Amino acid sequence: MSEPTLKPAYVAVVDIDERQSFGSNAMGDRFFVGILGGHFEGPRLRGRVLPGGADRQWLRPDGVKELDALYEMQTDDGCVITVRNRVIIDDQAEGGRYARSVVQLQAADARYDWLNRRIFVGTLQSLQPQPTAIAVIANLGVLDLQST
Repeated sequence: MSEPTLKPAYVAVVDIDERQSFGSNAMGDRFFVGILGGHFEGPRLRGRVLPGGADRQWLRPDGVKELDALYEMQTDDGCVITVRNRVIIDDQAEGGRYARSVVQLQAADARYDWLNRRIFVGTLQSLQPQPTAIAVIANLGVLDLQST
C-alpha cells in the first residue's frame, strides 16, 4: 500500500464579516462569523464564494480554536458546490502555529462528481489587514492513494 500524497485542489480567498460573540460557558467561548463572498481557483475549477454562509467558532479553555464553516462556492460554469470546512487552530503549538482542516465538498453536477469522491485536507491563514472584512485563505490538497 502506498503512502497518501497531497495534490493541489484549489485556493479560496474568503471574505468574512466581523466576529460576533455567542457567549461563554465552561467549555469555552462561542463566536459566529458570516461569510460575505470571495473567490477560488485551482487546476480543475474556479469561481466565486457565494455570500450567506457562516463559520461557527469555539475558543476552548486550552486556547485551541475549533471552526466549523458551511458555505457555497459557484464555479465559472455554474455548478454550486457546498463546502463544510472543519478547522483546528493551535497558535501555541510546538514549532509554530498549527492550522489544519478537513474539507467536505458536495457537487450535484456530474462534471464535478470527483469532488464527492475524495478526502480533502487544508490549511488556513489570515490575509490581514483588509479594509472592512477579514480575508482567509484555504490551501487545499486531496489525499490520493493512486499514482495519477
